Amino acid sequence: MGDMSNSGFYAKNQRNEDNHAAGFGCSVMELRSLMELRGTEAVVKLQEDYTGVEGLCKRLKTSPTEGLAGAQIDLDKRREIYGKNLIPPKTPKTFLQLVWEALQDVTLIILEIAALISLGLSFYHPPGESGGESCATGAGGVEDEGEADAGWIEGAAILLSVVCVVLVTAFNDWSKEKQFRGLQSRIEQEQKFQVVRGSQVIQLPVSDIVVGDIAQIKYGDLLPADGVLIQGNDLKIDESSLTGESDHVKKCADMDPMLLSGTHVMEGSGRMVVTAVGVNSQTGIIFTLLGAGTEEEEKKEKKVKKQDGAAAMEMQPLKSAEGGESDEKEKKKRVHGSKKEKSVLQGKLTKLAVQIGKAGLLMSAITVIILVLYFAIDNFVLQKQPWLPECTPIYVQYFVKFFIIGVTVLVVAVPEGLPLAVTISLAYSVKKMMKDNNLVRHLDACETMGNATAICSDKTGTLTTNRMTAVQCYMGDVHYREIPDPGALSPKLLDLLVNSISLNSAYTTKILPPDKEGGLPKQVGNKTECGLLGLVLDLKRDYQPIRNQIPEEKLYKVYTFNSSRKSMSTVIKLSDGNFRMYSKGASEIVLKKCNHILNEVGEARVFRPRDKDEMVKKVIEPMACEGLRTICVAYRDFSGDPEPNWDDETNILNNLTAICVVGIEDPVRPEVPDAILKCQRAGITVRMVTGDNINTARAIAIKCGIIHPGEDFLCIDGKEFNRRIRNEKGEVEQERMDKVWPKLRVLARSSPTDKHTLVKGIIDSTIADQRQVVAVTGDGTNDGPALKKADVGFAMGIAGTDVAKEASDIILTDDNFSSIVKAVMWGRNVYDSISKFLQFQLTVNVVAVIVAFTGACITQDSPLKAVQMLWVNLIMDTFASLALATEPPTESLLMRKPYGRNKPLISSTMTKNILGHGVFQLIIIFTLLFVGEKIFDIDSGRNAPLNSPPSEHYTIIFNTFVMMQLFNEINARKIHGERNVFDGIFRNPIFCSIVFGTFAMQIVIVQFGGKPFSCQPLNLEKWMWCVFLGLGELVWGQVISTIPNSRLRFLRRAGQLTRKDELPEEDANEDNEEIDHAERELRRGQILWFRGLNRIQTQIRVVNAFRSSLYEGLEKPDPRSSIHNFMTHPEFRIEDSTPNIPLIDDTDDDSARRRKYSSQPSSPNKNNNAIDSGINLTIDTSKSAASSSPASPLHSLETSL
Repeated sequence: MGDMSNSGFYAKNQRNEDNHAAGFGCSVMELRSLMELRGTEAVVKLQEDYTGVEGLCKRLKTSPTEGLAGAQIDLDKRREIYGKNLIPPKTPKTFLQLVWEALQDVTLIILEIAALISLGLSFYHPPGESGGESCATGAGGVEDEGEADAGWIEGAAILLSVVCVVLVTAFNDWSKEKQFRGLQSRIEQEQKFQVVRGSQVIQLPVSDIVVGDIAQIKYGDLLPADGVLIQGNDLKIDESSLTGESDHVKKCADMDPMLLSGTHVMEGSGRMVVTAVGVNSQTGIIFTLLGAGTEEEEKKEKKVKKQDGAAAMEMQPLKSAEGGESDEKEKKKRVHGSKKEKSVLQGKLTKLAVQIGKAGLLMSAITVIILVLYFAIDNFVLQKQPWLPECTPIYVQYFVKFFIIGVTVLVVAVPEGLPLAVTISLAYSVKKMMKDNNLVRHLDACETMGNATAICSDKTGTLTTNRMTAVQCYMGDVHYREIPDPGALSPKLLDLLVNSISLNSAYTTKILPPDKEGGLPKQVGNKTECGLLGLVLDLKRDYQPIRNQIPEEKLYKVYTFNSSRKSMSTVIKLSDGNFRMYSKGASEIVLKKCNHILNEVGEARVFRPRDKDEMVKKVIEPMACEGLRTICVAYRDFSGDPEPNWDDETNILNNLTAICVVGIEDPVRPEVPDAILKCQRAGITVRMVTGDNINTARAIAIKCGIIHPGEDFLCIDGKEFNRRIRNEKGEVEQERMDKVWPKLRVLARSSPTDKHTLVKGIIDSTIADQRQVVAVTGDGTNDGPALKKADVGFAMGIAGTDVAKEASDIILTDDNFSSIVKAVMWGRNVYDSISKFLQFQLTVNVVAVIVAFTGACITQDSPLKAVQMLWVNLIMDTFASLALATEPPTESLLMRKPYGRNKPLISSTMTKNILGHGVFQLIIIFTLLFVGEKIFDIDSGRNAPLNSPPSEHYTIIFNTFVMMQLFNEINARKIHGERNVFDGIFRNPIFCSIVFGTFAMQIVIVQFGGKPFSCQPLNLEKWMWCVFLGLGELVWGQVISTIPNSRLRFLRRAGQLTRKDELPEEDANEDNEEIDHAERELRRGQILWFRGLNRIQTQIRVVNAFRSSLYEGLEKPDPRSSIHNFMTHPEFRIEDSTPNIPLIDDTDDDSARRRKYSSQPSSPNKNNNAIDSGINLTIDTSKSAASSSPASPLHSLETSL
């Protein structure tokens, strides 16, 4: 790395000599040294060396107003001399490096060593031919001459399969890296910037910018290159990314004109001349320094990783060691600064994998010990053989064989396919989500989204179309319901209005003719301003001539819009030397500052406070209640002598004269109400956080379906929100927050800090028994903190500023709320895919480990050989993870509540399936092992001597085992106890091809595998039997799904919940998160019975609820009341210091559920949240799938307490 940068440096110096010759007046080095100065130093240096910015532009051969001519030759020359605007990425890991990393896996290393020892020993022949005969006969029979030569095959085969596993892993990592790079480059290509070329403003990809370009900068931009400010309005820059100082730096041409790449524009606008790009810019210089640093860092990391022990190595791709929920709290404190805590799924998986790994290690150790002891006792104690020195190699060969069997047990037990499945599933989802307009920047965000319980969404652009049109206005004392005819207005008023709108808006905002014939005009720039410019056009006037008359350079002072001002003002100098300031902004804020208003002839009359109140009641509120955003346009004249102090904002932005109030409509996107309904069904609360007026916000929220009339919800504005959640000292208190957020649905007139506070409050809340998982959408620069704080941050791809995109996890390329719903669907699909894979994987693990273990103990030889085990490992890990992790999502995923953080990974339906199939497979295999030779009338394979030829007997066992796995893979496609396992199977071509491919490979292995695979070719009849036994899996799957979970009491861990008075049977099927279809079928008959009982019970409960609420007083929602999982109340749990996350689900069977309910009536007022908890009345088991999703709105009788 160092060499490269040095040689680059010399090359640059060489070039410097040519630079002046090349015709530009300054070299790379001169410009670099210029950009290292700040503040007044820089101004002085500019004056001395270049005679100001204009001089610099001259030497760079560019015009401050017209920009570069844009001739290709000129641009290429600039790129050659000053470099391209690209920072070369770090070189990706080569395939060989990835192979080397995959080889670091502990179990593989153990296997490799064992295989090498086995290989070495098979070539070693002890001296003296007779020696071999008298040595151990522990495993019966004497070996053949020909067979002895074949001893090397097993070792070689193991090595070969290790190579396969390594290559597959490395290839997966490689393709993941490649995808990620593709994604990165796509994100980079999408960033465009406004540049003036040939006096036209054009959008250029950031990488095309060259030194000498004139760039237009505005609020929210991430600067793509270094430059010097030519002209700026109220420009403030956040340079914290370079300096670490969080205060915004004011920039102006005569005080501090230096703009640096990688910094964010927080306020204002302006133009700059680009002076350094790519590796020569400030960010580029830092990156090149980092480039040298990262490699050393990595070496350090590797050392640390090596010491990290086997379990962690096993799970490397999951990037975390053991420790689930209990450490979560401390972790949160520790990791406060860093990005997110570990994603839900990863936490659960890591824990599970470590547990399985430990169990596997134990089993394999026991296997080896038993085998060695058995051999030793049999030979040296029972047969009293002496230990002959010449026999040592043969004994060692036996021990190595036992060791290999032990390692094989371990290999099969450890689910190294888990991280693979997660990676494949996430990578696949990310690729597909691109088509659904979700550009995922952080892989785990996709899966976290499936657990989301709350979405805080912006209004403008996400829920609405972000196409603003002015539809009503109030001017000249008249409230016009439609845009009036220009003839009806006084010319003076009309002129003021048109001038005010045309000049007091960003000049980058324009309305262009439509792209297609008959389409809508194209709105460019700020949409609210577009709405106002549209009003000018509707009044049959044009804004462009006015702007041409007073170009942007002639604007005297601009107070740009920001979230604290909520208004924008522009000052112009009139011909008589006086000043006029035009202002526009949120109506209630601007009207407060007005003390005059124009009447119908365009004369100013006094505007008293009581007129303001009248105006708010008669004009602004009615407009807002129709969902219009109200904007007030005003102006003020100043005398030019003496000139006012423009920095004294409070006095300048006061005593205005109102011109008019405009109602701008932003229609709700047609697909949003449906998407929000889906979210609510899926148990996700949607909250709207907007900067708009409370009435506008409420009207839109009703149109979207976020709130329904008659429900118990809160719609408050930022002021009220802060009053409720802060104590006397002005600090936010979690307890107060917990009283507000459960019912909050609309937060209006909110500042970015309010948004952040709300997100933080919901995430840190402990009143629900599940920690809330919050998704947030944002587009503005100021949404950055909230996006970072949220579990998943969505940034808008079209309207979003670069800062927001930088802070987000997922970019919505179409700015559409319904894309968020797709993200939820994909997230849940990832979770389900992993569950499917786990169900399949654990069945294979349990069976293979038990077979290898018992087989080894009883017959001193595992029925499944090492190489066969590795093949099984390959199908069940790598292939199965591919097959099951790429199932496409279905709408039914949105019909259930989120799983939450404490829900065990393996639900009781899954446990039932794993145990059920495990038992079936074990019975078949042991039957074949011990009486198989009688059934098929073949030689027994048990007690075969070392290196004996493969037997038909063991081949049948191996083949049957693989067939059963293949058919069980089809069973594993459903994890909620559904009957039809073939449902939608052809929608997943990968699955089909893998199943058929595995089957074909198996035929090849059995028929032609021979010695390496320990297989004897089978005839057709035996093949038929193997396939038939495999098909038994499908039938058995149906049998298992007929057994209702409630009958399997043993699936429950005793003492998880203490028993309280049980309610009668009928409540049982209510909160059944898992749709257990079998259970439902059994109950169809009893339903009518229960309905009657339910009605009575419900009525009793309602009466009790009202009665208790009268006494309890409504003010104190208990801090522990649960919001989403309102069924389980903590006092019915054993108080345990750390929440116990059972790996096997024990909550969705009846009595546990009954206990949960029994707690319900005793404290009905835990939270008066009618939507979410609605004291879940009417329990109606008859409705099929919908009923088991407790979120379906039909079921909660809306009782607002």
